[in-house]
Amino acid sequence: MSGLQRRLADFARVRQWGPFHTPKNLAVALSVEASELVEIFQWLTPEQSARVMEDEESAHRVRDEVADVLAYLLQFCDVLGVDALAALSEKIDRNESRFPAP
Repeated sequence: MSGLQRRLADFARVRQWGPFHTPKNLAVALSVEASELVEIFQWLTPEQSARVMEDEESAHRVRDEVADVLAYLLQFCDVLGVDALAALSEKIDRNESRFPAP
């Protein structure tokens, strides 16, 4: 994951996008990309949504939007110094305490 974050940071640096990659702008971009992922599923039935990867065109769209969401999340974490995997691990720990298994 750190290698991907470096690639994304280098990509933005070479293009001089740093001034635009503020936490606010990255959070907004992340939200937009997540919404584009949701849009793919907007009018599908639960059954259709479970089969979305069977159609190559929709599968391609899903993969692209997942990549966009992850890219903006990794850039957001890089800018703010958040270790995404550590944050996730801590959140799972809290949820295990909040929601014990039956």
